[in-house]
Amino acid sequence: MTDQAILECLNRRDEKGLAAVQAQYSGYCYSVAYNILGNSEDAEECVNDMLIKVWNAIPPAQPESIGAYAAAAARNLAKNRWKSMHAQRRSGTEAEIALEELVSVPRADDDVEREVDSHELGQAFNRFLDSVSEKQRKIFIQRYWFMMPVEDIAADLGLPKSTVTVTLVRLRKKLRAYLKKEGLL
Repeated sequence: MTDQAILECLNRRDEKGLAAVQAQYSGYCYSVAYNILGNSEDAEECVNDMLIKVWNAIPPAQPESIGAYAAAAARNLAKNRWKSMHAQRRSGTEAEIALEELVSVPRADDDVEREVDSHELGQAFNRFLDSVSEKQRKIFIQRYWFMMPVEDIAADLGLPKSTVTVTLVRLRKKLRAYLKKEGLL
């Protein structure tokens, strides 16, 4: 079933649309959640929660890509679950390792200021990603959005692990310099 057909079913509140989301995207969403959580039961729960979230959000949401929408929902659910599970302890999961690799940005004290800073940072990340090659962008997004292990990124892109590792190091340095130039660091 195409994304447009799924969207039409969901808009009509037809459960066939939800079944199609599950059939077509649950495996991908499971991978995203598992890369963050490192636990199959928690990843399965995130996929189930994602299905509920998609059902409740459409309508009124009208995403262009159901797969991307479902993956983003699964990612956000997994991140929230990970944060609540690891509030006081550290586990060394792929998400923790990937997040430690990225630069930390100081948070503003005021909620409004924090939201503005977050929006500006998001825009800066988008501009930065637009400035790098497609291969570099794929590596960066797979590592820091989908929290994929370096080995899996290398296998997915047909590259040696060392190439992916070196690319990530260089991208983090470029990102740090870019954020400093933009006045965000």
